[in-house]
Amino acid sequence: MENRAIVSEFVKARASQGINQECVEVARTVGSGRAVRDSKDRDGGTQFYGPGAWAGFIGAVKAGFFGP
Repeated sequence: MENRAIVSEFVKARASQGINQECVEVARTVGSGRAVRDSKDRDGGTQFYGPGAWAGFIGAVKAGFFGP
């Protein structure tokens, strides 16, 4: 299981800027993982991803796997 100790501030995704404010915030965790939460419901829970899962997700995003 990934380490859930958050070691950085949450940063709002670039897609959350301007008129499109319904997105996510991401913070680093110990061991190069990531913590992700909803930018409009910060108390609604946080999801944690280990470094391998996060790298796979970023690779899929860059490859256009989730849309245009």
